[in-house]
Amino acid sequence: MDFAAVLGISQEVFEFVLLPLIIFLARIIDVPLNTLRVIYMLQGKRGLSTALGFLEALIWLIAISQIMQHLSNPISYVAYAGGFAAGIYVGMGIEEKLAIGNIVIRIITQRNASKLLKALKSKDYKFTEVEAHGSKGEVSVIFVIAGRKQLHSLETLIKENNPKAFMTVEGVKSVKEFDEMMEAPIPKSFLKSPFLKVK
Repeated sequence: MDFAAVLGISQEVFEFVLLPLIIFLARIIDVPLNTLRVIYMLQGKRGLSTALGFLEALIWLIAISQIMQHLSNPISYVAYAGGFAAGIYVGMGIEEKLAIGNIVIRIITQRNASKLLKALKSKDYKFTEVEAHGSKGEVSVIFVIAGRKQLHSLETLIKENNPKAFMTVEGVKSVKEFDEMMEAPIPKSFLKSPFLKVK
């Protein structure tokens, strides 16, 4: 099909202006779809990740097929690469805004962490405290389960109540899985850190 004729524009305008723009926009759409697909796949949402994968592949095929039909047009290559780069930026922004999933925050602090524990309890956070021995003496390791959207508020709470605490953040597949693990003794591999030894 002659898209230039259908749209009522010259072949040059279509090939050097409209086509690169379409390719650029296609990449901006399909790269964030890839980001979301991976996120939902790691969350175990098979149906949604499969649907996103289908859309991602379809859009990519449309974009690459247009490039293959216009191999003499270097602007299409630039549009493809530029759209890919912009898509990564957009995808990261979407991922940050959605903040999908749950996290485990591991807090290593001095043994007397009562102020922090009281603050966590007052905000209804799920947490578990473990006694340990670090390179500088006795410490407490506090595990907190929360949604990723709560990370900023948790960081603020920790800084306000225990500013010298050491903190790491990890993803967790499901809250149920974490709860089941908290009911059993915490494995030493989960507590691994070069700075402490579990009693």
